[in-house]
Amino acid sequence: MVEQSKLVYDTLTGMQIQYSVVEHPPAATTEEADKFIEGMEGVRTKTLFLCNKKNTAYYLLVMDGAKRLDIKKLEGLISDKKIRFCSPEQLMGKMGLTPGAVSLFGLLNNAEKDINVLLDREMLSERLISFHPNDNTKTMFITMGDMYRFIGEFGYEYRVLDL
Repeated sequence: MVEQSKLVYDTLTGMQIQYSVVEHPPAATTEEADKFIEGMEGVRTKTLFLCNKKNTAYYLLVMDGAKRLDIKKLEGLISDKKIRFCSPEQLMGKMGLTPGAVSLFGLLNNAEKDINVLLDREMLSERLISFHPNDNTKTMFITMGDMYRFIGEFGYEYRVLDL
């Protein structure tokens, strides 16, 4: 299997998307990763893989890393009930990722194209945005425009929410 970060780099290079990468020790949380990228331009993101109780809908939520998720508010905004974090097995099955490495780029591994992409409006005015390249030992920065292009070119639509 191709190393996850190499798949991301190769995909972005093929799309002519410029990126910068900071390598660091493994970071399981946004707070841990932020310590390694202090002072760099760009919004720090928290990317959460969620599903409903019946496992009939999957959501990839990208939000400002400094915010806390209000699940009840999210449920109202997306008109779905009993939203929860997916299990590590679901994460591996749908995105080929392990907990701590959830990223927008996990969509590359979602053959079914059945994940709903949700973006928090508050962060979208930034010029640069950060994600793990499916590997929590690196933080990658791309432009917001390139994030939208990545989402679209892989056949996904997204919803912007006021979280």
